[in-house]
Amino acid sequence: MADWEIWLIIGVLALATAATRSSFWLIGQHITIPKRVQEMLRYAPACALAAIVAPDLVLVDGHALLDLSNLKLVSGIVATIFYLLRRNMLQTIVFGMAFYTALRLLPVFQ
Repeated sequence: MADWEIWLIIGVLALATAATRSSFWLIGQHITIPKRVQEMLRYAPACALAAIVAPDLVLVDGHALLDLSNLKLVSGIVATIFYLLRRNMLQTIVFGMAFYTALRLLPVFQ
């Protein structure tokens, strides 16, 4: 690709990003979102996070591995149980990573 094509693509992507992000400011007060849609949008961040995290926990080398040899999945399940008991996200992250590191360092799993 030529330099001008790269700069053109960067410019078009910048405009598209600015347009989509500013559209809520420009037309937000003129549109009313139905109550049901607003209620459904409450769950969008959790769904997006699950869509990012779940494949990393389940897939090993591109294949689903749903047994105890999948250390990430085991650690995720244990961290979820920890969160349900403690209800503290920061402690859950630290505990989950510490548990995963401990499993990886055990000679049984190497």
